[in-house]
Amino acid sequence: MTEYLPSYVRGEWWTPSSPERSTEVRDASTGDVVTLVSTEGLDLAGALEHARSVGQKSLGALTFHQRAVLLKQFALALTERKDELYALSSRTGATKNDSWVDIDGGIGVLFSYSGKGRRELPNSRVHVDGPVEPLSKDGSFLGRHVYTTLPGVAVQINAFNFPVWGSLEKFAPAFLAGMPTVVKPATPTGYLAEAMVRILVESGLLPDGSLQLISGSVPDLFENLRLGDIVGFTGSASTAESLKAHPAVQTGGVRFTAETDSINASVLGTDAVEGTPEFDAYVRQLVTEMTSKAGQKCTAIRRAIVPTGSADAVVAAVQARIADKTVLGDPRAEGVTMGPLASTAQRDEVLRQVGRLQTAGGRIVVGTTDAPEVRLTDGSTSVSPEGAFVSPLLLRFDDSQSDAAHSIEAFGPVSSLLTYDTTADAAALVARGGGSLVTSIATHDPVQAVDLAARIAPFNGRMLLLDRDDARSSTGHGSPLPNLVHGGPGRAGGGEELGGIRAVLHHMQRTAVQGSPEMLTALTGVWHAGAAAHSDGRHPFRKSLAELRIGDQIVSASREVALADIETFAHFTGDTFYAHMDETAAAANPFFPGRVAHGYLLVSWAAGLFVDPEPGPVLANYGLENLRFITPVSPGDTIRVELTAKQITPRETDEYGEVRWDAVIRNQSDELVATYDVLTLVNKEPTPEVVAA
Repeated sequence: MTEYLPSYVRGEWWTPSSPERSTEVRDASTGDVVTLVSTEGLDLAGALEHARSVGQKSLGALTFHQRAVLLKQFALALTERKDELYALSSRTGATKNDSWVDIDGGIGVLFSYSGKGRRELPNSRVHVDGPVEPLSKDGSFLGRHVYTTLPGVAVQINAFNFPVWGSLEKFAPAFLAGMPTVVKPATPTGYLAEAMVRILVESGLLPDGSLQLISGSVPDLFENLRLGDIVGFTGSASTAESLKAHPAVQTGGVRFTAETDSINASVLGTDAVEGTPEFDAYVRQLVTEMTSKAGQKCTAIRRAIVPTGSADAVVAAVQARIADKTVLGDPRAEGVTMGPLASTAQRDEVLRQVGRLQTAGGRIVVGTTDAPEVRLTDGSTSVSPEGAFVSPLLLRFDDSQSDAAHSIEAFGPVSSLLTYDTTADAAALVARGGGSLVTSIATHDPVQAVDLAARIAPFNGRMLLLDRDDARSSTGHGSPLPNLVHGGPGRAGGGEELGGIRAVLHHMQRTAVQGSPEMLTALTGVWHAGAAAHSDGRHPFRKSLAELRIGDQIVSASREVALADIETFAHFTGDTFYAHMDETAAAANPFFPGRVAHGYLLVSWAAGLFVDPEPGPVLANYGLENLRFITPVSPGDTIRVELTAKQITPRETDEYGEVRWDAVIRNQSDELVATYDVLTLVNKEPTPEVVAA
């Protein structure tokens, strides 16, 4: 007896007892029933409240870095058992390469966000955005922007084509932001998402309430959402529009971000004629996007926009490459490179849309809509009526302005060939798509590339410039990356996912905070000038992270700058710029009163003034940031340094952490000479003092 696909809610696996209605999910190649799906009787409101209460509490107890470490552990847990996921993935119609994109791609997102979280976020729960804004002359009133975690639940509605990657690319940034997730995968491939969640649950690593799974429909979802919740949707543009119009989004404050279908384009430059590396790269990429995941990708190339004179050559090259490289069949069969669509319903819908394209003037020049012969697991070939197979199809439009070519998407191995005469024409055709996730441009002509990119950038979330120099290393037209924004304007949904830390901040609230330096220091964990500073007689460099406190400070003695020092530094370094060596020329410069000290001389001397030279907790100085020279220093002036512990960031997986020091150089008149941040690596715990022999 076929079992029901379980959901994971409120910390337990749940299946319906005796639903009146359910959906059969079938193997995409054979038509065999894989599972039954129903949410009848599921307590959706309880699941959402569990996330808002238990999930928020458990994630809120962790810092960004602690969550980032968990993401890496999740990735390792999935890696250990990914063979299980690969076996299931083949039932969705995915070949081994398709499964790699989905499964390993999803795991890669977890690794990527783990690294970014530890490198680019503080080891705290509040993220500071941008510089301090002084709001008073005496520095007693400041402004700052901060990000804090939204108090609700992130509901993630995913498409059928990437059940693992689609779930993890939304989950990772939400988790890193401290927001619990409820995953709602698409029914045709939800069993693969369920297997992924089951591995994470069985790992024992998930904080309570941080991840729940609903296998099946959620018709009353938006009625149960409220301010502080966020919905991340991937699917059709029409569904996104209806969801976006719900009162919970329009007036209830629920955030809604969408990534929807788009009529993506790939433009062949006029210089990329047959025989050039760019022409070959263009054809390879086009065929890859038609056949990878059987064309079921929101980023796939739907419009191949080529110069009129190259159209016949492109058709011939696509035909030859498909014939040579594409073997259609059951993904479990040896040698198969393209599997079926996710379901027979999808197959029928794709063929229906192809029919609409044909009616509008599209001529099939590569492939056929007839039921194809496919390779079976025993090595034989046969027409499989139970399988959701469609041949790769390229349609050619004599009228490139056809509305259908720019508005109808056959979500499968289908692309349309359109021709142009000028780059302005090509850009106009790209824009006809109404907003896309990605457009690629194959050209080796920088002038043409810049012209096209400038024209089409406003209509795309991402652009790929493809030429002979990056063809081998390029990740390709259809590959969203964790560190780049995935989304697009207009028809593409108007939302953004991924994009590194940008995606984390989508799950947080940016708030402008005004207050005294003391209050902003307490709120942000970052020392602000004017807040209390502490000098207890012990050099801050003698303190480990366990002993150091924000605001610990050392004020150095003064040192006079002599003309001989300036000249020695100039000759020793080779920096004999006239402002340091020629009194007349320096005095003629509007920025200097005459000869002045090198800025880098002052920074070097500053280090000598504040550094404690003996071995101790400070392991290394690994950089300066935000260095600015304010007031020139003339021969005879003196300088001193104020060094204050500004931010302390322990590293979760190391025995040391980072300390950011606020460094200020002042002259004898207390004028500001230079400001910068010093970055040091410091032991977490006190170490025995090293006594020189």
